[in-house]
Amino acid sequence: MRLAPSLHRIGNDLVACYLVVEPDGLTLVDAGLPGQWRDLQRELAAIGRRVEDIRGVVLTHGDSDHIGFAERLRADHGVPIHVHAADAARARGEESTSPAWGPMRVGAVTRFLTYASTKGGLRTRHVGEVVEVHDGDVLALPGAPVVIGMPGHSPGSIAVHVPSVDAVFVGDALTTRHVLTGQAGPQPAPFTDDPAEALASLRRLQGLGARWVLPGHGTPWDRGVDEAIRAVEAAAEASGA
Repeated sequence: MRLAPSLHRIGNDLVACYLVVEPDGLTLVDAGLPGQWRDLQRELAAIGRRVEDIRGVVLTHGDSDHIGFAERLRADHGVPIHVHAADAARARGEESTSPAWGPMRVGAVTRFLTYASTKGGLRTRHVGEVVEVHDGDVLALPGAPVVIGMPGHSPGSIAVHVPSVDAVFVGDALTTRHVLTGQAGPQPAPFTDDPAEALASLRRLQGLGARWVLPGHGTPWDRGVDEAIRAVEAAAEASGA
């Protein structure tokens, strides 16, 4: 799905990852679910590119619904997988956590789990080898992605700012569609290790100026990062978070 020139989404409002398209190649932000490999292939064909044009993957964190086909890209096509040092072990499958689920609605949960299951969410391969990144790094990948540390959802959660496409990719630092309740609009994401820290981390994005705020779950937001932060903070206050 084309969002803007040089900016494409793979997947849907339940689970999404993103392509930055530049003349010198492609950068993939997150790798969704394993079965979204076919969605990636279709998007590449639509823009006249190939898997071999992907120069690197940047993971916003190491959870299973963000690393889906990353190992396939790395093992079969030699694509390097970048992840914050604090989430490297999680991406490799060496550690995990079990945060509380919080509020939920049966229909929304069923929809999310059914989609994840049909897209291979129960057979995700962890990443065999990663390139560790840190807060403030500017990566030598198409679009020159900038790493912004966003601890809270996980210790190594990051946002990825790509000025050339006027976008910041936020992973699960926030969501615009709560997968457990179906509620729409910017709000704190579920399955978060430290909700208070995640909320505080959002302030690191203030003043960034990016038009697009692109989460791993939910509708793409094109009303600016500061407005998204205000909406998340209002939703957190309203819920008592």
